[in-house]
Amino acid sequence: MDFALILFTALIVTGGIWLLDRIFRTPKTENIQKPGSDEVHAATKEPWLVEYAKAFFPVILLVFVLRSFVVEPFRIPSGSMLPSLQVGDFILVNKFSYGLRLPIINKKIVEMSSPKRGDVMVFRFPHDVSINFIKRVVGLPGDKVDYRNKQLYINGAQMLTERVGTYPFEEAGRRHIVANHFAEQLGGSKHAILTDPGKRTTSMSFTVPEGHYFVMGDNRDYSNDSRFWGFVPERNIIGRAFFIWFSWNVSSGGGIDWKRIGDTIR
Repeated sequence: MDFALILFTALIVTGGIWLLDRIFRTPKTENIQKPGSDEVHAATKEPWLVEYAKAFFPVILLVFVLRSFVVEPFRIPSGSMLPSLQVGDFILVNKFSYGLRLPIINKKIVEMSSPKRGDVMVFRFPHDVSINFIKRVVGLPGDKVDYRNKQLYINGAQMLTERVGTYPFEEAGRRHIVANHFAEQLGGSKHAILTDPGKRTTSMSFTVPEGHYFVMGDNRDYSNDSRFWGFVPERNIIGRAFFIWFSWNVSSGGGIDWKRIGDTIR
C-alpha cells in the first residue's frame, strides 16, 4: 500500500476520533452540576483511544503536510544512478519544485517550474505506479533524442563528454565491473556518467511527446530507463532529488558512509 495513503488513513481515523469526542462527550461534561464529584471525574476521564488519537493526530498531520507538499525521503535501491547516487543513499526530494500536487491522486493544483534537462527526478513508474523510480531528465517535450555508440544527442547536437578515468563497481553484488567514467555536459551543468566498454549497445532514436519526459540513468549500461519502457508522463512526477541526508555503505559490508552525508545531488 502507498505510504501516503497509509498516512492519510491514519489522519482521518485519529482526527475523526478526536472530533467525535468533542461532539458527543464534551457537552456532557459541561452539563454536570457538581464540580469535583465522582461523576465529573468519570465523565472527564478520556478513554485510552481518545488519548492516543489526540496525541498522534498533530504529529501525523505535520508529517503528512511536509511529506505531501514540501519534502519526501527516499532510499536508493539500485546502482542505476552510479556514480552520482549509490545503493544505500537516503535522499530528500523537493515536492514543490515542479508544482504543488494533491496527495494520493498526484494531481497538480499549483503550477511552478517544469523539469529541466539534467535534473535528477523521482517519478512513479509508468507501467506500475506503485513503484518509484529515480533517473536524470534527458529529453523535454518535443525533443528528439538519439543514443548511438554510447553518445547522447539532443535535437541533433552531441552532448559533450570528458573522460575522467575508470570506476569499479559490483553489478548486483555478483560481477565486478570496471566502467569508463565521464563528465557529461547536459543542460547548464555537468554530471558524471558510466559506460561499460565490454557491453555493446544498439542505436536508438526517440521523439518526446508533449506532456512527457525522456529519462536515463547515469550508469548508462545498467539502467532500466526510457530507452526500454518509454516516456514519463507529467502526471507521474513526484519531485526533484536534491540532497543526501544519510548513506549506508552497502558495498563495503555495511557502516555509515559519513563523507556522503550532506552532499547535494547534481
